[in-house]
Amino acid sequence: MKRVFAGAVMAMGLLLAGPASWAAGGVEQLRQFVKATRSAEGEFEQTVLAKSGRKPQQAAGSFAFSRPGKFRWEYQMPYQQLLVGDGERLWIWDRDLNQVTVKRIGDALGATPAAILFGSGDLEQNFELAEGGDSEGLAWVEARPRQEGSGFEAMRIGLAGAQVKRMEMRDNFGQTTTVLFPRFVLNPPVDAGRFRFTPPTGADVIGDDTSKGGR
Repeated sequence: MKRVFAGAVMAMGLLLAGPASWAAGGVEQLRQFVKATRSAEGEFEQTVLAKSGRKPQQAAGSFAFSRPGKFRWEYQMPYQQLLVGDGERLWIWDRDLNQVTVKRIGDALGATPAAILFGSGDLEQNFELAEGGDSEGLAWVEARPRQEGSGFEAMRIGLAGAQVKRMEMRDNFGQTTTVLFPRFVLNPPVDAGRFRFTPPTGADVIGDDTSKGGR
């Protein structure tokens, strides 16, 4: 009797979860993620492995974003660095050097790995997507940029329940960057102030459009 009841509970759980979250392939889950996710916040763990195979570089921190193009990506270890996208400009603040680099985002975000999280959602326009199979409990998507100059050759995105859990990117120098998301909260209310940046007093500001602060 207990075995029958357990089976019924499991079946009910699958029905409540909906077929899209457990049966869909990686590409369909990625489409669902982009369509349904307007904002998010959480934590990330990053590992960078050089082509030479030298000791991996590890970092960790927190993030928040609001589509399209507004994000906050903050490294907290092993060093502190802040990246803020205000929808028009990308601000990079190196706290140790007290140096700010500012760049216009323009259309460049559309064909970069960051576009999966922060972009406008035009996946097929910017990437060639293919099923990457199932492994490690995740459904994988293989993505390649359609345009040159994106800075990377290929990317793998691992999803579960139509939510991004892992990203693996290989750049044009053979370096592989892996990003894990141990905490990923979908569609929370996010304070717009988190996506504004004003260079600290005394900071050295370099780059494009340096005459304006964050909006």
